[in-house]
Amino acid sequence: MSKDTEKTLLIVEDDAGLQSQLRWHFDKYNVIIAGDRQAAIAAVRQHEPAVILQDLGLPPDEEGVEEGFKTVQEVSSLSPSSKIIVVTGNHDYENAVRAVALGAYDFYQKPINTETLDLIVQRAYQMFALEEQNRKLHNQQTSPLNGVIASDPQMLRICGTIEKVAPTTVTTTLLGESGTGKEVFAKAIHTISPRKDNRFVAINCAAVPENLMESELFGYEKGAFTGANKQTIGKVEVAQEGTLFLDEIGDMPLPLQAKLLRFLQERVIERVGGRAEIPVDVRVVCATNKNLEDMVAEGTFREDLYYRICEMVINIPPLREREGDKILLARHFLETMTADQKSKVTSFSTEATQAIESYPWPGNIREMENKIKRAVIMCDTKHITPDDLSISKVENFSINLRQVRQEAEKSAINRALSMTDGNYSAAAKLLGVTRPTLYDLVKKYDLTD
Repeated sequence: MSKDTEKTLLIVEDDAGLQSQLRWHFDKYNVIIAGDRQAAIAAVRQHEPAVILQDLGLPPDEEGVEEGFKTVQEVSSLSPSSKIIVVTGNHDYENAVRAVALGAYDFYQKPINTETLDLIVQRAYQMFALEEQNRKLHNQQTSPLNGVIASDPQMLRICGTIEKVAPTTVTTTLLGESGTGKEVFAKAIHTISPRKDNRFVAINCAAVPENLMESELFGYEKGAFTGANKQTIGKVEVAQEGTLFLDEIGDMPLPLQAKLLRFLQERVIERVGGRAEIPVDVRVVCATNKNLEDMVAEGTFREDLYYRICEMVINIPPLREREGDKILLARHFLETMTADQKSKVTSFSTEATQAIESYPWPGNIREMENKIKRAVIMCDTKHITPDDLSISKVENFSINLRQVRQEAEKSAINRALSMTDGNYSAAAKLLGVTRPTLYDLVKKYDLTD
């Protein structure tokens, strides 16, 4: 009978006789034996077992269970997806429950009944397989736009807006902090537009010296200035019938803003040193991390140009405000970079996942990409830690569903009472509950004042 090498079963047991018995009984699995905590940790690192069968009484504390608890904690941290089934003595229910609280999946009390143990192990494998499938689906869950990884509701609404804007010729401006992925959205607009078969041309207005910006945009004729040895077309002409992306538009020099405005209004350009008007058909998308309205008020950005480029404005939220997107993006980058670097890293540790969720990511997606790339290179194990990510301070991260629900209920009741000026009947109707139920909730949360 051939073993299913996909189903690796780690048995953590110090009794040689029981080791032999369990190895023989689970002969359909790829059985790995560990006799103590150190051997168990080494086996988890090497084999990444889906299911672990562990005795709580381990050396050197064979009469107690503290060593077993430490093993459960370390294994859970090292391999969060592994299903740990702890084996406890008869009438040892409290320790079994404590083990589950520390990260074990299930428990089984001695004496061993092989049929029952078989069912528990099989169920653990089934649960592991379901969760693995769910993780893969979750990793594949992206927005409708190519290149945009998102599940946050406001991000999905932005994707819907872009889907509506893309087929049009409206000039669109993307606003957001540095590193939020504005160019990715600009490319998405181009990709799903009728212009997708033509060029997407990007120019960073902050990166080009002021004296070269005009020729970079509009091109120049031969002899227009010293060194102009041949006619050269600019970015606008290169993007003919395609999309021109003006990144960091807020850094465009004021003198050039007037010429850009004329191009946007008339859809014609003149090369530097030339006199002929050249018609162009280009879709323009702009982006900036600056507050253009404040710049208009200060006189550093033309008001007429502001209204011309802001026919459609889309605000891209920072990563810290994107609910659920941090770990989604992190896993995407991890999968991509481990493939590029041919790395043996497979996942984030529990602490790393918590660090990713709690860290504010001031540099947004660009910072996350850089940190994960560095972590993949520097990580010495198969699981990335907060130290690998260079995130030193990690806030305690916990989600208590009951507490979240209670806070939501209290907030809703306060809002309803405020909106109805303390009228309980009207507030109950607004909340969709009966008046007695509202009274009970007000009393429950001590909101009488």
